Amino acid sequence: MKFKPLGKRVLIERVEETNTTATGIIIPDNAKEKPLSGKVIAVSKEVDGVEEGDKVVFAKYGGTEITLDDKKYLVLSIDDVLGIIK
Repeated sequence: MKFKPLGKRVLIERVEETNTTATGIIIPDNAKEKPLSGKVIAVSKEVDGVEEGDKVVFAKYGGTEITLDDKKYLVLSIDDVLGIIK
């Protein structure tokens, strides 16, 4: 299924972080926070500076979660994107 954001929005796939600490302690899923970074999957025509494939950092409480083809994504306003990770 294809999704094209409208307005000044982007579609983000969250990047899952590792389940273990540097010392080898395993962190259970219920104790982890949702990641605040992800990969840009789709960009509306009105957005400048962010392209598909960019890895970005976004605001903690921004966006709307959606499910497409059994995968969870986040639709964010470009104002909630804090920066691009190079």
